[in-house]
Amino acid sequence: MLYKIQKTDIVQAVKVLADAFQHDPLWNRVFEGEADKGKLFSAFFEVSVRYCLKYGEVYAPSEKLEGIIAFLPGKYADMNIWHMILSGAMWAGMRMGLKAGQKMGPIFEPFVADRHTHMAGRNFLYVMAVGVATALHGKGFGGRLLRAAMEKADAAGLPLYLETETEENVKMYEHLGFTMLKKITLPVIEVPMWEMVREPKS
Repeated sequence: MLYKIQKTDIVQAVKVLADAFQHDPLWNRVFEGEADKGKLFSAFFEVSVRYCLKYGEVYAPSEKLEGIIAFLPGKYADMNIWHMILSGAMWAGMRMGLKAGQKMGPIFEPFVADRHTHMAGRNFLYVMAVGVATALHGKGFGGRLLRAAMEKADAAGLPLYLETETEENVKMYEHLGFTMLKKITLPVIEVPMWEMVREPKS
């Protein structure tokens, strides 16, 4: 049984995700050249955590917060300003600054458009973030978190959708029953991304 993240856990949950993604090729390219990448990492993942606490679910393997998974119904996958304000994510987003925000738009546009195409007319669950503290990799925490989301999706009869930017993760997701829909190269930063879905098990 997993631990459900509370508002009092937000600061620590953000630290875990920022640590988990510190060597991620996508985010290091997005924030390349920035003076304080750590601050930008934290601001971005605070957006994800706060947004999913409001419109979806956020879990850790235990109260120790070894890792974090944040997912939500697909209809909320595209953040709008009103939903960000209501969730408290807007203020964290503003801490990323205008430059970072403007840079993300054209980078994210292709995979957001693909998600609309792949899942058109379907209800689904969307994994917005999943990561395990770097010191705890290889201990099965990531699998536990993903299986919890898979169980939620299966219980609701819904597909589970995500994107990943590392080939190593693709193999792990395929082992868990995900199918790759498309591999793209993100514009501006020239980083690959794989778009994947897992259909519900009856």
